[in-house]
Amino acid sequence: MAARKQFLLRIDPEVWADVEKWAADELRSVNAQVEYLLRDALRKRKGGRAADARPPSPPEP
Repeated sequence: MAARKQFLLRIDPEVWADVEKWAADELRSVNAQVEYLLRDALRKRKGGRAADARPPSPPEP
């Protein structure tokens, strides 16, 4: 597996709490949820084409 890029994200605590709950509802970590949302937004922006060839990651425990 290729190395993953790490970066610092400053986020409003209320947004964090909402994303954290959403991630828990979908059995994902917050990191996996943010990546899922970014990939989905990129797919939509590209007119339905996947952001890359990799399938979505399975939920993290």
